[in-house]
Amino acid sequence: MSLTHFDASGQAHMVDVSDKAVTAREAVAEGCVTMLPETLALAQGGAAKGDVMGVARLAGIMASKRTADLIPLCHPLPISKVSVDLVPDPALPGIRVTATVRTTGQTGVEMEALTAVSVACLTIYDMLKAAEKSMTIGSIRLVRKSGGESGDYEAYL
Repeated sequence: MSLTHFDASGQAHMVDVSDKAVTAREAVAEGCVTMLPETLALAQGGAAKGDVMGVARLAGIMASKRTADLIPLCHPLPISKVSVDLVPDPALPGIRVTATVRTTGQTGVEMEALTAVSVACLTIYDMLKAAEKSMTIGSIRLVRKSGGESGDYEAYL
């Protein structure tokens, strides 16, 4: 299998999508921040910096729109929808983050969904680090995507 971001001589380049069909595309990514139960309680309403999950949601949405500025070979895309859901999970304990991104275009939005999750998780860490520096960010992955030449994808467990 050849990698699309390298030309025949191995030089990095932006993929030419000009011949690709414009289709509806969607990507869903997820990740989590694990923390002590006491830190999770702060995230759910008692943090000194305010609404941790609300700020993280907004940061994730904003980040998805700036993906092409952060990932060198990503195309700037007209994003039609971004949602970032944050769910406290006492079983982790921590917060599960899921991002859904949609566009109609010639290339997919997987990187935009992954960027939204990553930045939302980093924002949670930033806002709670005074309470706990040992939090971990992990399990960031593409859950599913639809549209485009490569077709649909759904992660297995």
